[in-house]
Amino acid sequence: MELLTLQHFAGCVNETFSAGLNGMDVPFVLVEARPLQSPSAPNVARAPFSLLFRNTSPVLFPQQTYVMRHASLGEVGIFLVPVAQEREGFLYQAIFN
Repeated sequence: MELLTLQHFAGCVNETFSAGLNGMDVPFVLVEARPLQSPSAPNVARAPFSLLFRNTSPVLFPQQTYVMRHASLGEVGIFLVPVAQEREGFLYQAIFN
């Protein structure tokens, strides 16, 4: 499997990913994909980055790895952590380092 990078997700901002939960597909919209600062190291496999997803459900989903499906990326496991609540729903963050 190819190592995922920011470039894989950058073109998917404002697009919907779906996660299978209890037999249902739950939509998560990717609202941000941004690089993270890191000390320069010669043997780094990828530059670190952050993804921010919004889910409009009134239910707060726990931090865990979700199997996310996307039309162009296919199926990927992403560890999501709830980080904020907004009027539109909850925000979940994934950090890749």
